[in-house]
Amino acid sequence: MPAEANEGKSLEVVVDGVSYQRIPLRTRVVMPGDQLEDIITEYAAASVQDGDVLFVTEKIVAIMQGRSYMMDEIEPRPLARFLSKYVTKTAYGIGLGIPETMEFALREVGTVRILFAAAVSAVTKVFGRSGDFYRIAGDKARAIDGPTPNTIPPYNNAVVLGPERPNGVAADVKKLVGCDVAVVDINDIGGNILGSTLDKTGERTLVTILSDNPLGQGHQSTPMGIIRKN
Repeated sequence: MPAEANEGKSLEVVVDGVSYQRIPLRTRVVMPGDQLEDIITEYAAASVQDGDVLFVTEKIVAIMQGRSYMMDEIEPRPLARFLSKYVTKTAYGIGLGIPETMEFALREVGTVRILFAAAVSAVTKVFGRSGDFYRIAGDKARAIDGPTPNTIPPYNNAVVLGPERPNGVAADVKKLVGCDVAVVDINDIGGNILGSTLDKTGERTLVTILSDNPLGQGHQSTPMGIIRKN
Protein backbone atom coordinates (compact mmCIF):
# COMPACT_ATOMS: atom_id res chain seq x y z
CA MET A 1 0.00 0.00 0.00
CA PRO A 2 1.56 3.37 -0.99
CA ALA A 3 2.54 5.77 1.76
CA GLU A 4 0.15 8.68 2.30
CA ALA A 5 0.73 11.95 4.10
CA ASN A 6 -1.72 13.34 6.62
CA GLU A 7 -4.00 16.08 5.33
CA GLY A 8 -2.18 19.38 5.03
CA LYS A 9 1.21 17.71 5.49
CA SER A 10 3.89 16.74 3.01
CA LEU A 11 5.10 13.15 2.71
CA GLU A 12 8.63 14.22 1.77
CA VAL A 13 11.12 16.73 3.08
CA VAL A 14 14.69 17.61 2.10
CA VAL A 15 17.25 18.18 4.86
CA ASP A 16 20.90 18.96 4.09
CA GLY A 17 20.37 17.86 0.51
CA VAL A 18 18.89 14.48 1.47
CA SER A 19 15.26 13.60 0.71
CA TYR A 20 13.26 11.74 3.36
CA GLN A 21 9.77 10.28 3.52
CA ARG A 22 7.80 10.74 6.76
CA ILE A 23 5.29 7.88 6.64
CA PRO A 24 2.43 8.14 9.20
CA LEU A 25 1.23 4.88 10.74
CA ARG A 26 -2.43 4.82 11.66
CA THR A 27 -3.57 2.92 14.77
CA ARG A 28 -6.67 2.43 16.84
CA VAL A 29 -7.08 4.64 19.90
CA VAL A 30 -4.48 3.56 22.44
CA MET A 31 -5.78 3.15 25.99
CA PRO A 32 -4.27 2.69 29.46
CA GLY A 33 -3.58 -1.00 29.91
CA ASP A 34 -2.51 -1.52 26.31
CA GLN A 35 1.01 -2.89 25.88
CA LEU A 36 3.50 -0.98 23.73
CA GLU A 37 4.96 -4.25 22.43
CA ASP A 38 1.54 -5.29 21.12
CA ILE A 39 0.85 -1.92 19.46
CA ILE A 40 4.27 -1.84 17.79
CA THR A 41 3.93 -5.44 16.61
CA GLU A 42 0.44 -4.84 15.19
CA TYR A 43 0.95 -1.48 13.48
CA ALA A 44 4.66 -0.95 12.82
CA ALA A 45 6.77 -4.09 12.76
CA ALA A 46 5.75 -5.23 9.28
CA SER A 47 6.25 -1.77 7.75
CA VAL A 48 9.82 -0.91 8.74
CA GLN A 49 12.82 -1.58 6.52
CA ASP A 50 16.57 -1.60 7.06
CA GLY A 51 17.81 1.95 7.50
CA ASP A 52 14.46 3.34 8.68
CA VAL A 53 13.86 5.28 11.88
CA LEU A 54 10.62 4.54 13.70
CA PHE A 55 9.38 7.55 15.66
CA VAL A 56 6.72 7.20 18.35
CA THR A 57 4.91 10.08 20.05
CA GLU A 58 5.56 10.47 23.73
CA LYS A 59 1.81 10.64 24.33
CA ILE A 60 0.98 7.03 23.46
CA VAL A 61 3.99 5.78 25.41
CA ALA A 62 2.89 7.73 28.47
CA ILE A 63 -0.74 6.58 28.12
CA MET A 64 0.32 2.94 28.09
CA GLN A 65 2.50 3.60 31.14
CA GLY A 66 -0.58 4.78 33.04
CA ARG A 67 0.44 8.44 32.95
CA SER A 68 -2.83 9.93 31.71
CA TYR A 69 -5.42 11.46 34.05
CA MET A 70 -8.96 12.59 33.42
CA MET A 71 -9.62 16.22 34.33
CA ASP A 72 -12.21 15.38 37.00
CA GLU A 73 -9.64 13.20 38.80
CA ILE A 74 -7.23 16.12 39.37
CA GLU A 75 -7.36 18.46 42.37
CA PRO A 76 -4.97 21.38 41.76
CA ARG A 77 -3.44 23.11 44.78
CA PRO A 78 -3.84 26.89 45.18
CA LEU A 79 -0.26 27.48 43.94
CA ALA A 80 -1.06 25.68 40.69
CA ARG A 81 -4.13 27.85 40.19
CA PHE A 82 -2.07 30.98 40.80
CA LEU A 83 0.88 30.11 38.55
CA SER A 84 -1.25 28.88 35.66
CA LYS A 85 -2.76 32.36 35.26
CA TYR A 86 0.61 33.69 34.09
CA VAL A 87 1.40 31.04 31.47
CA THR A 88 1.15 32.25 27.89
CA LYS A 89 -1.44 30.28 25.92
CA THR A 90 -0.55 29.39 22.34
CA ALA A 91 -2.42 28.14 19.28
CA TYR A 92 -0.88 24.65 19.42
CA GLY A 93 -1.86 23.80 23.00
CA ILE A 94 -2.53 25.10 26.49
CA GLY A 95 0.66 23.72 28.03
CA LEU A 96 0.74 24.60 31.72
CA GLY A 97 -1.87 27.31 31.27
CA ILE A 98 -4.55 25.58 33.34
CA PRO A 99 -4.41 24.59 37.02
CA GLU A 100 -4.58 20.86 36.26
CA THR A 101 -1.47 20.79 34.05
CA MET A 102 0.42 23.15 36.37
CA GLU A 103 -0.42 20.84 39.26
CA PHE A 104 1.39 18.01 37.49
CA ALA A 105 4.34 20.25 36.69
CA LEU A 106 4.69 20.89 40.42
CA ARG A 107 4.47 17.16 41.12
CA GLU A 108 6.82 16.07 38.34
CA VAL A 109 9.49 18.77 38.55
CA GLY A 110 9.20 20.03 42.12
CA THR A 111 7.84 23.22 43.62
CA VAL A 112 11.23 24.92 44.06
CA ARG A 113 12.27 24.44 40.42
CA ILE A 114 8.90 25.57 39.07
CA LEU A 115 8.93 28.68 41.27
CA PHE A 116 12.48 29.48 40.17
CA ALA A 117 11.53 29.01 36.50
CA ALA A 118 8.51 31.27 36.96
CA ALA A 119 10.58 33.96 38.69
CA VAL A 120 13.27 33.99 36.01
CA SER A 121 10.66 34.01 33.26
CA ALA A 122 8.86 36.96 34.81
CA VAL A 123 12.08 38.99 34.79
CA THR A 124 13.30 38.05 31.31
CA LYS A 125 9.89 38.66 29.72
CA VAL A 126 10.25 42.31 30.71
CA PHE A 127 13.28 42.43 28.40
CA GLY A 128 11.44 40.72 25.53
CA ARG A 129 12.93 37.26 26.02
CA SER A 130 10.65 34.22 26.00
CA GLY A 131 11.01 30.51 26.65
CA ASP A 132 13.03 30.68 29.86
CA PHE A 133 10.31 29.03 31.94
CA TYR A 134 10.47 25.76 29.99
CA ARG A 135 14.25 25.93 29.60
CA ILE A 136 14.57 25.93 33.38
CA ALA A 137 11.61 23.67 34.19
CA GLY A 138 12.92 21.09 31.71
CA ASP A 139 11.56 18.30 29.53
CA LYS A 140 9.21 16.86 32.14
CA ALA A 141 7.30 20.12 32.34
CA ARG A 142 7.43 20.70 28.59
CA ALA A 143 6.04 17.23 27.85
CA ILE A 144 2.83 17.67 29.89
CA ASP A 145 -0.16 17.79 27.52
CA GLY A 146 -3.48 19.29 28.51
CA PRO A 147 -6.93 18.70 27.02
CA THR A 148 -7.69 20.25 23.63
CA PRO A 149 -10.95 20.09 21.61
CA ASN A 150 -9.28 18.52 18.55
CA THR A 151 -7.68 15.63 20.43
CA ILE A 152 -9.15 12.15 20.00
CA PRO A 153 -11.53 11.22 22.86
CA PRO A 154 -11.14 10.46 25.70
CA TYR A 155 -7.90 12.47 25.68
CA ASN A 156 -9.71 15.68 24.78
CA ASN A 157 -10.56 15.72 28.49
CA ALA A 158 -7.31 14.43 29.96
CA VAL A 159 -3.87 15.51 31.09
CA VAL A 160 -1.07 13.30 29.77
CA LEU A 161 2.39 13.45 31.31
CA GLY A 162 5.69 12.75 29.63
CA PRO A 163 6.79 9.12 29.42
CA GLU A 164 9.09 7.44 31.89
CA ARG A 165 12.38 5.88 30.66
CA PRO A 166 12.11 7.19 27.08
CA ASN A 167 15.63 5.98 26.21
CA GLY A 168 14.83 2.56 27.61
CA VAL A 169 11.56 2.46 25.69
CA ALA A 170 13.38 3.31 22.45
CA ALA A 171 15.93 0.56 23.09
CA ASP A 172 13.19 -1.99 23.84
CA VAL A 173 11.26 -1.11 20.67
CA LYS A 174 14.43 -1.34 18.57
CA LYS A 175 14.74 -4.98 19.65
CA LEU A 176 11.25 -5.56 18.22
CA VAL A 177 11.61 -3.78 14.89
CA GLY A 178 15.34 -3.94 14.16
CA CYS A 179 15.76 -0.27 13.24
CA ASP A 180 16.57 2.90 15.18
CA VAL A 181 13.73 4.28 17.30
CA ALA A 182 12.93 7.69 18.78
CA VAL A 183 10.32 8.78 21.32
CA VAL A 184 9.38 12.30 20.24
CA ASP A 185 7.49 15.31 21.54
CA ILE A 186 6.56 17.17 18.35
CA ASN A 187 4.00 19.92 17.87
CA ASP A 188 3.22 22.53 15.25
CA ILE A 189 5.98 24.90 16.39
CA GLY A 190 8.82 22.41 16.84
CA GLY A 191 9.74 19.60 19.15
CA ASN A 192 12.19 17.50 21.12
CA ILE A 193 13.57 13.98 21.13
CA LEU A 194 12.87 12.59 24.60
CA GLY A 195 14.70 9.32 24.05
CA SER A 196 16.22 7.43 21.14
CA THR A 197 18.76 4.91 19.90
CA LEU A 198 20.34 7.59 17.68
CA ASP A 199 23.45 9.63 18.39
CA LYS A 200 23.16 13.37 19.03
CA THR A 201 23.74 14.25 15.37
CA GLY A 202 20.99 11.85 14.35
CA GLU A 203 18.63 13.35 16.92
CA ARG A 204 19.26 16.89 15.65
CA THR A 205 18.62 15.77 12.09
CA LEU A 206 15.42 14.01 13.17
CA VAL A 207 14.08 17.17 14.84
CA THR A 208 14.64 19.04 11.57
CA ILE A 209 12.97 16.30 9.53
CA LEU A 210 9.91 16.43 11.80
CA SER A 211 9.84 20.21 12.30
CA ASP A 212 6.50 20.64 10.46
CA ASN A 213 4.84 17.94 12.61
CA PRO A 214 3.88 15.40 9.91
CA LEU A 215 1.77 13.40 12.37
CA GLY A 216 -0.50 16.39 13.06
CA GLN A 217 -2.10 17.70 16.24
CA GLY A 218 -5.66 16.38 16.18
CA HIS A 219 -7.81 13.49 14.98
CA GLN A 220 -5.32 11.91 12.56
CA SER A 221 -4.86 8.82 14.77
CA THR A 222 -1.26 8.44 13.56
CA PRO A 223 0.78 8.38 16.77
CA MET A 224 3.88 6.95 15.13
CA GLY A 225 5.63 7.02 11.81
CA ILE A 226 8.63 5.97 9.76
CA ILE A 227 11.49 8.10 8.47
CA ARG A 228 12.92 6.65 5.27
CA LYS A 229 15.59 8.03 2.96
CA ASN A 230 14.50 8.23 -0.67
